[in-house]
Amino acid sequence: MKQSTDSIFLIFSHKLTDAQIDELKGTGISNFEYLPRNLQNLWSGVPPNKESLNGYLNPIFEWIKSKAKSNDWVLVQGDFGAVCLVVDFCFKHSLVPIYATTKRNTIERMENGKLIKVSQFEHVRFRKYERI
Repeated sequence: MKQSTDSIFLIFSHKLTDAQIDELKGTGISNFEYLPRNLQNLWSGVPPNKESLNGYLNPIFEWIKSKAKSNDWVLVQGDFGAVCLVVDFCFKHSLVPIYATTKRNTIERMENGKLIKVSQFEHVRFRKYERI
């Protein structure tokens, strides 16, 4: 994936894995901007009982606007409705929203007469969000 910036803004609930960092550095990214703790708590705690997220994400939008420049990348993953709003915001502000793709490896084993299934997720690549 080609990029025209050295910065990425991380709007998701986890830390990047070593494989993800390596892939991003391979594209020229050198500046990784994680959400400040208060905004991370807001993003990770989107209330499922809220009728609308209108206004709820404004602090995150303000943070992005204060730091990002045109063509910066924004990794967006989380609550589906919140993701849609942030991705739309990115498109409207000439930012490049991306997400991580993964491969699921399922391991099954018998333990004490019970079938245990464990899913391991392996990073595959980043992909740009698209519009039709």
